[in-house]
Amino acid sequence: MGPEQAVTQEGAESAKDTRSPEPGAGRLDRFRIVLIDTTHPGNIGSAARAMKVMGLSRLHLVNPKTWPSAEATALASGAADLCHAATVHTSLESALAGCRLVYGTSARLRSLSMPQMDVRAAAAHGLAEVAEAEGDVAILFGREAHGLTNAEMQACHYLVHIETNPEFGSLNLAQAVQVVSYELRMAALGGGEAPRAATDWEPVDAEQMERFYAHLEQALLDIRFLNPDHPKRLMMRLRRLFNRARPDQNEMNILRGILVAAQRGWLDDPRSGPDPVENDD
Repeated sequence: MGPEQAVTQEGAESAKDTRSPEPGAGRLDRFRIVLIDTTHPGNIGSAARAMKVMGLSRLHLVNPKTWPSAEATALASGAADLCHAATVHTSLESALAGCRLVYGTSARLRSLSMPQMDVRAAAAHGLAEVAEAEGDVAILFGREAHGLTNAEMQACHYLVHIETNPEFGSLNLAQAVQVVSYELRMAALGGGEAPRAATDWEPVDAEQMERFYAHLEQALLDIRFLNPDHPKRLMMRLRRLFNRARPDQNEMNILRGILVAAQRGWLDDPRSGPDPVENDD
Protein backbone atom coordinates (compact mmCIF):
# COMPACT_ATOMS: atom_id res chain seq x y z
CA MET A 1 0.00 0.00 0.00
CA GLY A 2 1.46 3.36 -1.06
CA PRO A 3 1.49 6.46 1.14
CA GLU A 4 -1.39 8.06 -0.81
CA GLN A 5 -3.55 4.95 -0.36
CA ALA A 6 -2.70 4.87 3.36
CA VAL A 7 -3.75 8.49 3.82
CA THR A 8 -6.98 7.91 1.92
CA GLN A 9 -7.85 4.73 3.84
CA GLU A 10 -7.07 6.33 7.20
CA GLY A 11 -9.24 9.32 6.27
CA ALA A 12 -12.07 7.02 5.21
CA GLU A 13 -11.99 5.22 8.57
CA SER A 14 -11.96 8.47 10.55
CA ALA A 15 -14.78 9.90 8.43
CA LYS A 16 -17.22 7.10 9.29
CA ASP A 17 -20.24 8.34 11.19
CA THR A 18 -22.38 5.88 13.13
CA ARG A 19 -25.05 8.43 14.10
CA SER A 20 -28.51 8.06 12.62
CA PRO A 21 -29.40 10.48 9.79
CA GLU A 22 -30.77 13.84 10.93
CA PRO A 23 -34.06 15.10 9.48
CA GLY A 24 -33.58 18.01 7.10
CA ALA A 25 -30.05 17.10 6.03
CA GLY A 26 -31.37 15.56 2.79
CA ARG A 27 -32.04 19.04 1.45
CA LEU A 28 -28.29 19.54 1.19
CA ASP A 29 -28.38 17.34 -1.93
CA ARG A 30 -29.90 20.31 -3.76
CA PHE A 31 -26.77 22.46 -3.31
CA ARG A 32 -23.93 22.61 -5.81
CA ILE A 33 -20.48 23.78 -4.73
CA VAL A 34 -18.96 25.33 -7.87
CA LEU A 35 -15.18 25.95 -7.94
CA ILE A 36 -14.03 28.19 -10.79
CA ASP A 37 -10.55 28.09 -12.40
CA THR A 38 -8.99 26.40 -9.38
CA THR A 39 -5.20 26.54 -9.71
CA HIS A 40 -4.08 24.01 -7.08
CA PRO A 41 -5.69 20.56 -7.28
CA GLY A 42 -5.02 20.00 -3.58
CA ASN A 43 -7.52 22.74 -2.84
CA ILE A 44 -10.18 20.77 -4.71
CA GLY A 45 -9.45 17.67 -2.62
CA SER A 46 -9.53 19.67 0.61
CA ALA A 47 -12.79 21.33 -0.46
CA ALA A 48 -14.31 17.89 -1.19
CA ARG A 49 -13.37 16.74 2.32
CA ALA A 50 -14.89 19.90 3.81
CA MET A 51 -18.10 19.24 1.88
CA LYS A 52 -18.45 15.56 2.74
CA VAL A 53 -17.97 16.00 6.48
CA MET A 54 -20.91 18.42 6.41
CA GLY A 55 -23.13 16.23 4.23
CA LEU A 56 -22.75 17.98 0.86
CA SER A 57 -21.89 15.85 -2.14
CA ARG A 58 -22.34 17.78 -5.40
CA LEU A 59 -19.02 19.22 -6.55
CA HIS A 60 -18.81 21.11 -9.87
CA LEU A 61 -15.51 22.30 -11.36
CA VAL A 62 -15.21 25.00 -14.02
CA ASN A 63 -11.94 24.81 -15.96
CA PRO A 64 -9.66 23.44 -13.21
CA LYS A 65 -6.00 23.88 -14.12
CA THR A 66 -5.09 20.25 -13.34
CA TRP A 67 -7.71 17.49 -13.33
CA PRO A 68 -7.92 14.66 -12.48
CA SER A 69 -5.21 14.77 -9.83
CA ALA A 70 -3.63 12.31 -7.41
CA GLU A 71 -2.89 15.23 -5.08
CA ALA A 72 -6.57 16.11 -4.93
CA THR A 73 -7.48 12.49 -4.17
CA ALA A 74 -4.90 12.30 -1.37
CA LEU A 75 -6.02 15.53 0.30
CA ALA A 76 -9.68 14.53 0.00
CA SER A 77 -8.81 11.95 2.69
CA GLY A 78 -11.99 9.90 2.76
CA ALA A 79 -13.90 12.06 0.31
CA ALA A 80 -12.23 10.80 -2.86
CA ASP A 81 -15.66 9.67 -4.06
CA LEU A 82 -16.70 13.32 -4.33
CA CYS A 83 -13.63 14.05 -6.45
CA HIS A 84 -14.33 11.09 -8.73
CA ALA A 85 -17.98 12.11 -9.11
CA ALA A 86 -17.23 15.82 -9.67
CA THR A 87 -18.75 17.33 -12.80
CA VAL A 88 -16.25 19.27 -14.91
CA HIS A 89 -17.46 22.16 -17.08
CA THR A 90 -15.86 24.38 -19.68
CA SER A 91 -18.13 27.33 -18.87
CA LEU A 92 -19.95 28.78 -15.89
CA GLU A 93 -23.20 28.71 -17.88
CA SER A 94 -22.95 24.93 -18.07
CA ALA A 95 -22.28 24.64 -14.33
CA LEU A 96 -25.39 26.70 -13.56
CA ALA A 97 -27.80 24.89 -15.88
CA GLY A 98 -30.88 23.91 -13.89
CA CYS A 99 -30.12 26.22 -10.94
CA ARG A 100 -32.93 28.42 -9.64
CA LEU A 101 -30.74 30.46 -7.26
CA VAL A 102 -27.05 31.42 -7.42
CA TYR A 103 -24.84 32.77 -4.64
CA GLY A 104 -21.33 34.08 -5.20
CA THR A 105 -18.76 34.13 -2.39
CA SER A 106 -16.83 37.35 -2.03
CA ALA A 107 -15.41 39.75 0.49
CA ARG A 108 -17.89 42.42 1.52
CA LEU A 109 -17.82 44.87 -1.41
CA ARG A 110 -18.74 48.48 -0.83
CA SER A 111 -17.90 49.46 -4.39
CA LEU A 112 -20.38 47.07 -6.06
CA SER A 113 -24.05 47.75 -5.46
CA MET A 114 -25.43 44.21 -5.44
CA PRO A 115 -27.54 42.34 -2.88
CA GLN A 116 -25.15 40.98 -0.22
CA MET A 117 -25.61 38.89 2.92
CA ASP A 118 -23.45 37.02 5.38
CA VAL A 119 -23.03 33.28 5.04
CA ARG A 120 -25.39 32.41 7.91
CA ALA A 121 -28.23 34.42 6.41
CA ALA A 122 -27.49 32.94 2.98
CA ALA A 123 -27.66 29.38 4.35
CA ALA A 124 -31.09 29.99 5.88
CA HIS A 125 -32.26 31.74 2.72
CA GLY A 126 -31.06 28.90 0.47
CA LEU A 127 -32.60 26.16 2.61
CA ALA A 128 -35.93 27.98 2.56
CA GLU A 129 -35.67 28.12 -1.23
CA VAL A 130 -35.16 24.37 -1.74
CA ALA A 131 -37.95 23.54 0.68
CA GLU A 132 -40.52 25.00 -1.69
CA ALA A 133 -39.68 24.06 -5.27
CA GLU A 134 -37.60 22.04 -7.69
CA GLY A 135 -34.23 23.17 -9.00
CA ASP A 136 -30.76 23.46 -7.52
CA VAL A 137 -28.94 26.19 -5.65
CA ALA A 138 -25.35 26.98 -6.66
CA ILE A 139 -22.63 28.55 -4.51
CA LEU A 140 -19.72 29.92 -6.51
CA PHE A 141 -16.12 30.07 -5.30
CA GLY A 142 -13.60 31.96 -7.43
CA ARG A 143 -9.88 31.72 -8.03
CA GLU A 144 -7.46 31.39 -5.16
CA ALA A 145 -5.68 34.63 -6.04
CA HIS A 146 -8.51 37.00 -6.90
CA GLY A 147 -11.91 35.34 -6.50
CA LEU A 148 -14.81 35.89 -8.89
CA THR A 149 -14.73 38.22 -11.87
CA ASN A 150 -17.28 41.01 -12.25
CA ALA A 151 -19.05 39.04 -14.98
CA GLU A 152 -19.31 35.99 -12.70
CA MET A 153 -20.68 38.12 -9.87
CA GLN A 154 -23.34 39.46 -12.21
CA ALA A 155 -24.50 35.88 -12.81
CA CYS A 156 -25.37 35.68 -9.09
CA HIS A 157 -28.58 36.63 -7.35
CA TYR A 158 -26.67 37.44 -4.14
CA LEU A 159 -23.09 37.87 -2.99
CA VAL A 160 -22.17 36.10 0.24
CA HIS A 161 -19.39 37.10 2.62
CA ILE A 162 -17.84 35.45 5.66
CA GLU A 163 -17.40 37.80 8.58
CA THR A 164 -13.69 37.73 9.44
CA ASN A 165 -11.19 39.76 11.44
CA PRO A 166 -11.00 43.12 9.61
CA GLU A 167 -7.25 43.20 10.30
CA PHE A 168 -6.67 39.76 8.76
CA GLY A 169 -9.47 38.27 6.71
CA SER A 170 -7.58 35.81 4.51
CA LEU A 171 -9.24 32.41 4.08
CA ASN A 172 -7.99 29.76 1.67
CA LEU A 173 -10.44 28.09 -0.68
CA ALA A 174 -11.04 24.93 1.36
CA GLN A 175 -11.56 26.97 4.54
CA ALA A 176 -14.20 29.07 2.80
CA VAL A 177 -15.95 25.93 1.53
CA GLN A 178 -15.82 24.50 5.07
CA VAL A 179 -17.46 27.56 6.63
CA VAL A 180 -20.20 27.68 3.98
CA SER A 181 -20.83 23.92 4.23
CA TYR A 182 -21.05 24.11 8.03
CA GLU A 183 -23.58 26.95 7.93
CA LEU A 184 -25.67 25.05 5.38
CA ARG A 185 -25.67 21.98 7.61
CA MET A 186 -26.63 23.96 10.69
CA ALA A 187 -29.43 25.66 8.78
CA ALA A 188 -30.66 22.28 7.50
CA LEU A 189 -30.73 20.80 11.00
CA GLY A 190 -32.11 23.89 12.70
CA GLY A 191 -35.78 22.96 12.36
CA GLY A 192 -38.63 25.43 12.08
CA GLU A 193 -40.92 25.88 9.15
CA ALA A 194 -39.39 27.61 6.16
CA PRO A 195 -41.13 30.64 4.64
CA ARG A 196 -43.56 29.62 1.94
CA ALA A 197 -43.42 31.10 -1.53
CA ALA A 198 -46.54 31.74 -3.62
CA THR A 199 -47.89 28.47 -4.95
CA ASP A 200 -47.94 29.69 -8.57
CA TRP A 201 -44.34 31.02 -8.57
CA GLU A 202 -41.53 28.95 -10.09
CA PRO A 203 -38.51 31.09 -11.07
CA VAL A 204 -36.78 30.28 -14.34
CA ASP A 205 -33.27 28.85 -14.18
CA ALA A 206 -29.92 30.58 -14.76
CA GLU A 207 -29.71 29.44 -18.39
CA GLN A 208 -33.02 31.12 -19.27
CA MET A 209 -31.96 34.28 -17.45
CA GLU A 210 -28.75 34.49 -19.49
CA ARG A 211 -30.72 34.11 -22.73
CA PHE A 212 -33.05 36.85 -21.56
CA TYR A 213 -30.15 39.21 -20.78
CA ALA A 214 -28.66 38.64 -24.23
CA HIS A 215 -32.06 39.36 -25.82
CA LEU A 216 -32.56 42.42 -23.61
CA GLU A 217 -29.20 43.92 -24.53
CA GLN A 218 -29.80 43.33 -28.24
CA ALA A 219 -33.30 44.85 -28.06
CA LEU A 220 -31.98 47.94 -26.27
CA LEU A 221 -29.38 48.32 -28.99
CA ASP A 222 -31.99 47.82 -31.71
CA ILE A 223 -34.33 50.49 -30.36
CA ARG A 224 -31.39 52.82 -29.72
CA PHE A 225 -31.91 53.03 -25.98
CA LEU A 226 -28.48 51.59 -25.24
CA ASN A 227 -25.61 53.50 -26.78
CA PRO A 228 -22.92 50.92 -27.68
CA ASP A 229 -20.23 53.59 -27.32
CA HIS A 230 -21.30 54.53 -23.80
CA PRO A 231 -22.97 51.49 -22.18
CA LYS A 232 -21.57 52.29 -18.71
CA ARG A 233 -23.39 50.26 -16.05
CA LEU A 234 -26.83 50.03 -17.58
CA MET A 235 -26.79 46.27 -18.23
CA MET A 236 -25.33 45.59 -14.79
CA ARG A 237 -28.14 47.59 -13.19
CA LEU A 238 -30.75 45.80 -15.27
CA ARG A 239 -29.27 42.45 -14.25
CA ARG A 240 -29.54 43.51 -10.63
CA LEU A 241 -33.18 44.49 -11.17
CA PHE A 242 -34.25 41.23 -12.81
CA ASN A 243 -32.14 39.04 -10.50
CA ARG A 244 -33.96 40.67 -7.61
CA ALA A 245 -37.33 40.09 -9.27
CA ARG A 246 -36.55 36.46 -10.27
CA PRO A 247 -39.31 36.10 -12.90
CA ASP A 248 -41.20 32.86 -13.34
CA GLN A 249 -41.91 31.23 -16.71
CA ASN A 250 -45.08 33.19 -17.44
CA GLU A 251 -43.38 36.46 -16.53
CA MET A 252 -40.36 35.56 -18.66
CA ASN A 253 -42.65 34.84 -21.62
CA ILE A 254 -44.24 38.28 -21.16
CA LEU A 255 -40.86 40.02 -20.94
CA ARG A 256 -39.51 38.27 -24.04
CA GLY A 257 -42.73 39.10 -25.89
CA ILE A 258 -42.37 42.79 -24.98
CA LEU A 259 -38.82 42.78 -26.33
CA VAL A 260 -39.89 41.14 -29.59
CA ALA A 261 -42.74 43.66 -30.01
CA ALA A 262 -40.38 46.58 -29.32
CA GLN A 263 -37.88 45.31 -31.88
CA ARG A 264 -40.62 44.71 -34.45
CA GLY A 265 -42.05 48.19 -33.89
CA TRP A 266 -38.64 49.77 -34.39
CA LEU A 267 -38.11 47.89 -37.64
CA ASP A 268 -41.54 49.04 -38.90
CA ASP A 269 -40.82 52.70 -38.14
CA PRO A 270 -37.27 53.43 -36.99
CA ARG A 271 -37.93 57.18 -37.06
CA SER A 272 -40.29 56.91 -34.12
CA GLY A 273 -37.67 55.82 -31.61
CA PRO A 274 -35.61 57.98 -29.24
CA ASP A 275 -32.05 59.04 -29.72
CA PRO A 276 -29.51 56.83 -27.92
CA VAL A 277 -29.03 57.79 -24.29
CA GLU A 278 -25.64 58.13 -22.62
CA ASN A 279 -26.41 55.86 -19.62
CA ASP A 280 -23.94 57.74 -17.48
CA ASP A 281 -24.45 56.13 -14.09
